[in-house]
Amino acid sequence: MTEPDTQADQDAVRAVVAAVERAQRDEDVAGFVALFHPDAVWTTGAGVFLDGRDEIEAFTRKTLPGATANGYATYEVFFIRFFRHDVAVVKVRQRYWSNDGVLQSEGSPMYGMTKNDEDPWLLTFCQNTPVVAH
Repeated sequence: MTEPDTQADQDAVRAVVAAVERAQRDEDVAGFVALFHPDAVWTTGAGVFLDGRDEIEAFTRKTLPGATANGYATYEVFFIRFFRHDVAVVKVRQRYWSNDGVLQSEGSPMYGMTKNDEDPWLLTFCQNTPVVAH
């Protein structure tokens, strides 16, 4: 495991998570899908496996519009590990709030991100996980 080359890598990874939050809140399908690597894989919080940006886009076009009618989600990065200079694993505290500010539920996504010289950090292998109260 290696540390990122610069603080800029950590900031860039956090910026991707902030962009996920913004795209979801704005119901911006194109903005959300643009955050994914073309060959990304994603398992949703409901267990739906999506293979590639095209499947992610088709799913998002069906589910994101109208998703914030009754509330919104916030995303807080609480863990970043760089396995290589171009591979990061990120854990996020995801909270769903009603429009009147009442916490409805929580999630704990894990985002695997990659980058190369041509592309910024992109979501590449992701798993959304609901948090169940015990």
